Amino acid sequence: MGSCMSASSSPTVVSDVPNPTVKFETTMGTFEAELYLGELPMTVSSFIDLVQKNFYDGIHFHRVIKNFMLQFGCPYAKDHESPQAGTGGPAPRSTYKNLVTGAEVKRDGGGNIRDEHTSKRSNEPGTLSMANTGAANSGGSQFFVNTVHNDFLDWFSPGDSKHPVFGKVTSGMDVVQAIEGVSTNSSDRPREPVKMISVTVSNLPA
Repeated sequence: MGSCMSASSSPTVVSDVPNPTVKFETTMGTFEAELYLGELPMTVSSFIDLVQKNFYDGIHFHRVIKNFMLQFGCPYAKDHESPQAGTGGPAPRSTYKNLVTGAEVKRDGGGNIRDEHTSKRSNEPGTLSMANTGAANSGGSQFFVNTVHNDFLDWFSPGDSKHPVFGKVTSGMDVVQAIEGVSTNSSDRPREPVKMISVTVSNLPA
């Protein structure tokens, strides 16, 4: 499944494999996205590994900022009120399979994966991008959905923020926009919980 590219984006294909599709079923509706497995094989493989282990099911969106993005994927956010929401990730030194090479990859002691700065896709509206602490190689399970063009977050931009895009919403952008519009508190947490019921992936390589 292809997508139109703007002048600000330049995809680099590492492997010519089909783009898997991920379906996000939330309490506010469903949206789907394509995943750029052939461009960011380690990032997407780690994400798919977590999906297949039901890691994301039951987690709440813990940070929503209108005209910016929706952030999700912290296991502590299964408790909507957790003060630790936004600080968690996969289990330390857990492993996953690189779906392009077949190799086993180990996450580090913090459950993080290495930055994959390979493809120059910009943080355009609807894109899925890896969240991190600001330090190198600090991404794990958390990601965000851009609701506007946040090109200052591109890893290839001159700024300090380095967030690689690994997918893009293909349907249900109205659901993303509805979540973006919810009322939030001073910590950007939705006042009414928005929960991920389930995440499923299809069109995986044979």
